[in-house]
Amino acid sequence: MKKLVIPALLSVLIVGCSTTPLPDENAGAPVESRTGGNGVAPVVAGGLDSRGLPMELTDPKSVLSRRSIYFALDSYEVKDEYKDLLASHAKYLVANRGFKMLIQGNTDERGSREYNLSLGQKRAEAIKRSLTLLGAKEEQLESVSLGEEKPKNAGHDESAWSENRRGDMLYKATDGRGEF
Repeated sequence: MKKLVIPALLSVLIVGCSTTPLPDENAGAPVESRTGGNGVAPVVAGGLDSRGLPMELTDPKSVLSRRSIYFALDSYEVKDEYKDLLASHAKYLVANRGFKMLIQGNTDERGSREYNLSLGQKRAEAIKRSLTLLGAKEEQLESVSLGEEKPKNAGHDESAWSENRRGDMLYKATDGRGEF
């Protein structure tokens, strides 16, 4: 009997102490792809994209996929043309209390750093105020200023600057799925 027990224990000991292979040192860090090659987040099971967001937030055919509000030079007044877009996002937040939104205020490169941070914050707050007035809960919304630090267009002309004067709306589920 002892002759059978000892080899069995040695087998268990060897299997239990086996090591897992070390990662290839030349492989580099894993890279997460946020979108497919066409700029659209790929669909995964359950009607969610690769970030875990519902497809209605990322489908280019949905109004909710539009997430930028553009502003005039030196202004933080939300233009009338964006009222319906904000109403759609507010309606989504009201119906989906498990989602939060980060609103990032951006500016073009003109103006001092301090001025641009202040203006970016006012733009983010203007969007937040609109969403709150339309029914979104204050605790669902966070506003931050990025100033001129995250340009959408790196050019140095009016066309580029007009793309950079914006507020971006990013969604995240309370369970951690999402963008920010």
